[in-house]
Amino acid sequence: MKRLLLTLTLSAFIATSCQGPKEPYNDYSRDLQNAYQAITDILVHDIFSPPVAARVYAYSGAAAYEVVAQSHTNYRSLAGQFHEFPTIEPAPTDEHYVPELASLHALGVVGKALIFSEDRMQAHMDGLFEKMSEHHSDEAIAVSRDYGQRVAEAVLNWAQGDNYNQSRTFTKYEINDDPMRWKPTPPDYMDGIEPHWRNIRTLVMDSAQMFKPVPPPTPSLDTASKFYKDLMEVYHTVNNLTPEQEAIAQFWDCNPYVSVHRGHVMLATKKITPGGHWMGITGIACRKAGADYGTTINAHLRAATGLFDGFISCWDEKYRSELVRPETVINENFDENWTPLLQTPPFPEYTSGHSVISGAAGVMLTGVFGENFAFQDSTERVYGLPDRSYESFTAASDEAAISRLYGGIHYMPAIEIGVSQGRTLGAYLDANLTTYTGNE
Repeated sequence: MKRLLLTLTLSAFIATSCQGPKEPYNDYSRDLQNAYQAITDILVHDIFSPPVAARVYAYSGAAAYEVVAQSHTNYRSLAGQFHEFPTIEPAPTDEHYVPELASLHALGVVGKALIFSEDRMQAHMDGLFEKMSEHHSDEAIAVSRDYGQRVAEAVLNWAQGDNYNQSRTFTKYEINDDPMRWKPTPPDYMDGIEPHWRNIRTLVMDSAQMFKPVPPPTPSLDTASKFYKDLMEVYHTVNNLTPEQEAIAQFWDCNPYVSVHRGHVMLATKKITPGGHWMGITGIACRKAGADYGTTINAHLRAATGLFDGFISCWDEKYRSELVRPETVINENFDENWTPLLQTPPFPEYTSGHSVISGAAGVMLTGVFGENFAFQDSTERVYGLPDRSYESFTAASDEAAISRLYGGIHYMPAIEIGVSQGRTLGAYLDANLTTYTGNE
């Protein structure tokens, strides 16, 4: 018996000794992109509104980025840059510590806390760290996840102060009898989404009103008025769409509230949000550029910052002007059977959300990857749509904006002024948010 035990002990020792070091690993950038994709897939499944989805992207990215900032001197902390962002404890000096593991863990913890289908995010992270166990020691994984957990908890505590939870109890949007004010639209006549989003704490902007656009044209059915001409432009454009215009509209639809009615049954057709589309573009750009982990999280954080503050700026104006959608005016005054190509989203018209957030995100990504960064956008491939190619982020944001005219859901002033609003905001964010310093 003693001989058997000795043999087993020696065998175990020899087996352990022969394992050798773990295989080196350096595909963290793709792991980060996959983690963001997991968040996007869950946001689609859970049907998050565009502004709330942007909150998830921004806060999970802030946690992942802050780990990197605390681990490398060439990245600057968000403390003192994002409003009320806490001072985060320094990264461990333990020799086993792996910043990328800590960062990925922080992203997963915050993402899981902010979505509904927590089990889906947990499953993704479990799979990720099971893979990591093939390349890292138990000590490395433990010390890295421990630090990532602490950073995530600090970010989640900070998130509690942004007025989001309080806004869940605020009053619903009140419909007014004024025919030129927004009202719910077919086919579901949903309540106005997030009418109090202006009360959410901004990240870098001084306030929701910082980039307040000029008011929209005065609503009027006078045939000489600008509003009437803008309305007729929508009507005639949709009635005479070219195949290319229709393809553009469908590619940038990005409406998580689309539904299909069959008799008395309503089926939700789940789609990515416009912010999710831009996060997808960010991942595509990172892959094309061969970006390292630091550049990848930096790009995602900066894009998400543009989305987050962009939605606050846009929603502030939407629920100030409360402008009626084209579908409502056309149905009530000219053509009761007219329908836009795309389903009208459930919130006021001015300014265009796509225009604002695409303008802001495009500027932020240009700041990371440069002007004239050409790319092929495959984000909508999962929804059966062909890829589209762009010569720059500016070109992509221009197309995202004009797609709303082709879809029949926005007048041109909301598009043109929305683009200006978003790009002005983006330029401010790009100048006032310092992430990569190059000082390591």
